Amino acid sequence: MIPNKIQVFPSSDTILKCQKTFNNQIPKHDTKLYFFPFRMRSSSHEVHGTEPMDNESFAEFGKSEIFTLKTSMAKIRYANTYKMEPYRKFQAHLVRNKAQHILTQRLQETKYNGVTSIFLCNSISEEILTAVKDMGFDRYKYVVTVLILQKSGQAIKISSRWVWDVARDNWVSAKCETESFISLALITACYYE
Repeated sequence: MIPNKIQVFPSSDTILKCQKTFNNQIPKHDTKLYFFPFRMRSSSHEVHGTEPMDNESFAEFGKSEIFTLKTSMAKIRYANTYKMEPYRKFQAHLVRNKAQHILTQRLQETKYNGVTSIFLCNSISEEILTAVKDMGFDRYKYVVTVLILQKSGQAIKISSRWVWDVARDNWVSAKCETESFISLALITACYYE
């Protein structure tokens, strides 16, 4: 059972300061000084912070103790990397080969059907998207569009418009043609910081 008046400190390196400060102010007979163990939590930038072991231990605190605890525990702040380039840059030739392989593998013996082509486009675009994400290009967001068009002697023009960073953003297209239809996949990689 935890007494009504306690003081909680997030780290053990402030124990001596706290004991000197609070032992003179807290009456000895009804209050004890408790130090709870905290575990370290690391971020992706190797900046360490603390978090309490158990959220249920806050239930018996008074309002002033919770306020003291919350103000003493600083929020985790991530260090700036100052890196403006990705660690692994988008390589268009690898993505093009992978998308071409997926299109050919999935569509080589398929006949055109207007009803099922919608679901086929969705499943192929999801497969291409997971394949591109598995390649490990960091700091990129991807847009994958797959079109299946029936061959009936028509002409078609496809255009896209983007706010583009020429140095970092890129795009790839792959095409698969069969007797009854043409399939086109467009993969766009947009860099984000």
